Amino acid sequence: MLRRLVLYISLSVTASSVLAQEDSGKINFSGYLETYYTYDFNRPQNHNRPDFIYSHNRHNEININLAFLKGSFTNERIRANLAFAAGTYMNANLAGEPGVLKNIFEANLGIKLSAQKNWWLDAGVMPSHIGFESAISKDCWTLTRSMLADNSPYYETGIKLSYTSQNNKWSAAVLLLNGWQRIQRLEGNQSLGVGHQLVFKPTDKTSINSSSFIGNDKPDSIHQMRYFHNLYGQFELTENWALIIGFDIGAEQKSKGSKAYNIWYSPVLISRFQLHPKWKLAIRGESYTDKKKVLIATQIANGFSAIGYSMNIDYVPFEQVICRFEIRRLQSKDYLFYSGRTSTKDNVFLTISTAVSF
Repeated sequence: MLRRLVLYISLSVTASSVLAQEDSGKINFSGYLETYYTYDFNRPQNHNRPDFIYSHNRHNEININLAFLKGSFTNERIRANLAFAAGTYMNANLAGEPGVLKNIFEANLGIKLSAQKNWWLDAGVMPSHIGFESAISKDCWTLTRSMLADNSPYYETGIKLSYTSQNNKWSAAVLLLNGWQRIQRLEGNQSLGVGHQLVFKPTDKTSINSSSFIGNDKPDSIHQMRYFHNLYGQFELTENWALIIGFDIGAEQKSKGSKAYNIWYSPVLISRFQLHPKWKLAIRGESYTDKKKVLIATQIANGFSAIGYSMNIDYVPFEQVICRFEIRRLQSKDYLFYSGRTSTKDNVFLTISTAVSF
């Protein structure tokens, strides 16, 4: 199936290149590189941060979080993107993908279905339709990802049908997906996932987003339906002050055929201030509760429940460069974290990064 998909994309991109000669299509090449250093005051001996953290997740070493090269083709009716990536984010977040699929950051092709209306059909490996944070740190308000972002899909593979209104105030999409953040289908799973996205932008300073995923992400022999919804609003309150309010909630069947569900949820609030044309400050408060260990495994009976807060400062010396510093603390009523071999209720860490895009 994968070989057929690759052949189909290959043939489609070749065809689009031919059309480009007639339709003056544009080919662009871009790249991104983010280096970082994280110091975890719990000082993990193996240098790995807690398992539920997928970005900037190596302690006390200078490393690459994400580096990619991307090629894009666009004309009036066709768009295509291909990007290959490396870094500790790729190692952690795509650990379940086989072979070279671990290095695919993006590989998709889209066709505009109407000459007059904004209907698009896209297929391939795409950025997730869920959440306001992506793997690309420079595009996020905080240096590190929130707990709700690290434990929901960063990418997805499937087919997306989308529409944007003529006044750009409304956009909607429906998706057919290989699963919950998967390129290759899970062995023994024959069911596809579905999703939706609805975005309302009443003004240039306000955006409200609703996204969902419905599907089974386990082998069919233990089939457990998962229902997940992400809701957030982004508001520019003044020229120098903006706010994001987000809330994730999910439910998964306790067992195959069960009418009972395990629930997890996560609220987050991020406030960003423009201190100077080259300086920004962001403050975050968040919470994550997964008592039945649906997404975050723990060694304790109470599952996972933690609050967190952080502050980061951004400096943009040039348009293509951003330098960031963040101090962050996670706390729990239970002994969720480890300092050496001793369990603790607290985790404090600081992260420094520099990113360049071109």
